[in-house]
Amino acid sequence: MHGLKMAAAGAANSPQAPEDVLDGVLQRVGRLNYTWTNTESLLIHLIAGLASVEKDVAVVIFLTLSTTRARVDLVQRLAKMSRVDVKLRDEVLALTSRLTREAALRNKYNHCIYSFDPEEGQLQTIMMRIQDRRKDIRVGKTEPVTQGEASSIDESIGRLRQLNVDIWDLVLRYKFPA
Repeated sequence: MHGLKMAAAGAANSPQAPEDVLDGVLQRVGRLNYTWTNTESLLIHLIAGLASVEKDVAVVIFLTLSTTRARVDLVQRLAKMSRVDVKLRDEVLALTSRLTREAALRNKYNHCIYSFDPEEGQLQTIMMRIQDRRKDIRVGKTEPVTQGEASSIDESIGRLRQLNVDIWDLVLRYKFPA
């Protein structure tokens, strides 16, 4: 994956054109979404195994639940049932916790719009979420997209890839419908 160069205004390195910076971010976000979707879909196999249903039934259940949170909740609740072996329960809960931790970064980049600071040309995210405060609301929180943020996306992709491998390992070890 090519690097995302962020240069401050007036720095010795010439900054990338705003379109190039945005392209780099969007490529990362696309890869993050691709990796996320592939990994989230493995919840189908966990649902099938934990609920003792065929994979096609688990697919219907998975698709009926329209949010990641609902899907993860279902898998965690199935894992906590008394008929589930403690070792399996703990493994499933650890895997779903890892998926949940990655959701914040994914949600940030999927529920924002992008803009460029007119002063410096710095790419920013604008959160498309209402923050309810005690006596007012806030909208449009902006954050610059820095090289550190780009690295965070790359690291999340790496963790999701490993999580994908680890879920497949559990599915195969426990002979869940694959």
